Amino acid sequence: MLDGLGVRAVTVRRTSELDACDGLVIPGGESTTMAKLARTFDLFEPIRHRLKEGMPAFGTCAGMIMLADRIEDGTADQETLGGLDITVRRNAFGRQVDSFEGDLAFSGLDAPVHAIFIRAPWVEAVSDRVEVLARVDGGEAAGRIVAVRQGSLMATSFHPEVGGDPRVHRLFVDLVSEAE
Repeated sequence: MLDGLGVRAVTVRRTSELDACDGLVIPGGESTTMAKLARTFDLFEPIRHRLKEGMPAFGTCAGMIMLADRIEDGTADQETLGGLDITVRRNAFGRQVDSFEGDLAFSGLDAPVHAIFIRAPWVEAVSDRVEVLARVDGGEAAGRIVAVRQGSLMATSFHPEVGGDPRVHRLFVDLVSEAE
């Protein structure tokens, strides 16, 4: 998605690669495994440090969990990188078979975003420092927060990259440009 927006994207597996980044995308996946791997490869504290210094980051799905300060339904020892003053609930929409799609009004965008939720979290609570960018419009989850921004950090509980619409990633690229 970033390549399509004209941005050079690199995989970060070492601190030297992290040091060369102007912003970081933390993708979907399994948040407890991501935290363990970040510890194993000595990236956890360097990423946390860069985030505290203001490096822009965009978390999708598990990436949202990784950026949250607080987790509901996490494992007892689950760690996050933190930075977003939110409480997020893991697997809030249910199991894999409960994955779904829908259109969302998204702050800063003129037309709805087609959102794809796969074992997704939702945001239970935000501080007054957090801007809510999108909520679920209907169904059992109506009103649930699914996209947020706090300063140079942004997160969605859905996967904007799966639908092929680059606009949410463009908002992140703009955040990175503003921070430079």
